[in-house]
Amino acid sequence: MTFRFSLLLILFSPIPLWTASFVQADGETPVFAVVSEAPKDKARVSARVSMNDVVSDMKLLASETILNNLIWKKLEICHALKMEGYKVAEGFQIVTVHVIDAGMLPMSLQSFAGDCMIKKALEIAPLVD
Repeated sequence: MTFRFSLLLILFSPIPLWTASFVQADGETPVFAVVSEAPKDKARVSARVSMNDVVSDMKLLASETILNNLIWKKLEICHALKMEGYKVAEGFQIVTVHVIDAGMLPMSLQSFAGDCMIKKALEIAPLVD
């Protein structure tokens, strides 16, 4: 009987809760973003950002390691991103970045990403001929 009780204690203990807090303990915040303007300066990119389910327009600030990343070098308008970093006064300082499919964005950004892609398609389609 004590073995079952100790097994139940292990299974239902709050270990997963406090280990998850250690993962985020360094202050990095996961965010999703859609590039809202064609990036002219790759060090400061305008984007619509979803942070803690709040959407706002923000500048994405890239460090040297991010600027040398192939993903960042090929960045275009309407690209969907998942990032981790820090909110600073000038915008969002990026630590890690991943390009994702727009369907993987939070619902609050999916409509903006869809509108952005339609607008981009209408601007490029006449130039194809």
